[in-house]
Amino acid sequence: MKVIVFGATGMVGQGALRESLLADDVEEVLSIGRRPTGLRHRKLTEISVPDLGDLSGIEDRLAGYDACFYCLGVSSAGLDEAAYTKICYDLPVAAAKVLARHNPELTFVYVSGAGTDVDGRAMWARVKGRTELEVVKTFPNGYAFRPGFIQPTFGARSSTRSYRLLYTLTAPITPLIVRYVPRFATTSDRLARAMLRAARLGFPTRIVENVDLR
Repeated sequence: MKVIVFGATGMVGQGALRESLLADDVEEVLSIGRRPTGLRHRKLTEISVPDLGDLSGIEDRLAGYDACFYCLGVSSAGLDEAAYTKICYDLPVAAAKVLARHNPELTFVYVSGAGTDVDGRAMWARVKGRTELEVVKTFPNGYAFRPGFIQPTFGARSSTRSYRLLYTLTAPITPLIVRYVPRFATTSDRLARAMLRAARLGFPTRIVENVDLR
């Protein structure tokens, strides 16, 4: 299996990259992002793209893949709807359309979030809801994953300062939340393994809630 990971320098992407490199049935991983991860691995190829909304310069390198794990995202804090839409709708939808041209049967996993709702009151929920609809419409094997609270594991680290502080403060109780309240919490490695499961076997629903990410 050949896998593409978008956003491998973020916490979720770090988990997706780690589990993909560890998986025996994954022979090649292509990481696409604004900056390199700094990792070296025989399976890993990295491409840095300044504008992730324009993949035309690397389009000839995107054929022949079986799965794409789209982990790129940003907090909505401090962003208006236009700015948030550019990152959390325009970029993933552009990537999905390019990949669909070259890999129509590809499994595309978009990492959304718990509470996403295209008709919701929260701006971020509406934007991500629209992205989910586009992913499902574009790919027969398209999925939107809706994790809740994510415990970073195996060295995964958020690039958002406020999130890092939150994870530090909640670290003593997070394992208990993940264990006893799986409806609302998961781990970065468990989320990543669920992505690989989607690529191997699929899920019964195209919108996958946190409780099923195990």
